[in-house]
Amino acid sequence: MRELKYEDIVDAIKKMIIHTAYNLPEDALKAMKEAYEKEKSPVSKEVLKQLLENAKIASSEDRPLCQDTGLAVFFVKVGEDLKVVGGSLKDAINEGTAKGYEEGYLRASTCECFSRANLKDKIGYNLPAIIHFDLVPGDKLEIEYAAKGGGSENVSRARVLPPAAGKEGVIKFVKEVISDAGGNPCPPLTVGVGIGGTFEKAAISSKHALFREIGSVNEDPEMAKLEETIKNELNKLGIGSMGMGGSETVLAVHIEANPCHIASLPVSVNVQCHSSRHTHITI
Repeated sequence: MRELKYEDIVDAIKKMIIHTAYNLPEDALKAMKEAYEKEKSPVSKEVLKQLLENAKIASSEDRPLCQDTGLAVFFVKVGEDLKVVGGSLKDAINEGTAKGYEEGYLRASTCECFSRANLKDKIGYNLPAIIHFDLVPGDKLEIEYAAKGGGSENVSRARVLPPAAGKEGVIKFVKEVISDAGGNPCPPLTVGVGIGGTFEKAAISSKHALFREIGSVNEDPEMAKLEETIKNELNKLGIGSMGMGGSETVLAVHIEANPCHIASLPVSVNVQCHSSRHTHITI
């Protein structure tokens, strides 16, 4: 049984949050540069140029990429032969999140649902973190993290389609979501699509799909083809960077598909803005 110290997890979480807030990951940066080269609209091309300059300034001056530093979302794989000593894993992730947001001078965005009172002084800076745990073989701790902003989260949707809707129904639904969103989620976008499972499984899958490396190819050839089809359809919408009109509305479409009930076809669309702040560490 491998032991991992509570304080080491706290420190790792804090550092990954601060680094991710200031530095656009290489996959997102590469995709943005490619979009700049391909963009046909002069206006959207100029917007992309400014977004790339923003990323450069943020990294060089240790400043947040966006004023909306998001809610902290984690997907955590816990090895069955791993033991956290000195405290619980969940508490370590939350403490690391609070320290990362406070020490990194990042905006505290969690609040009570209706009073809208900020919770930073009640339960901690930008807490609680959104954590999805999975128990796996081995003695490692794998942590995927993303800062999820409100603008992109607000346009996300889930629906249970009839099985007869098939692929065409999925494509139609994704187009509807992105078309209705327009420039609100700050494109160019990464679009996560969860298919199958149950209502909540599809929603979680669409969120996790956003963590995949932009530009990577789906391991399932059928899903890879569907991703490319949907991406092409979405870029035909002409929304463009920050909604200014153009050919590069979407950087990537990532699908996670699951087996589902014979009587249903759940589909969820989760959207990430151009500032796709995500990272992955293994301890």
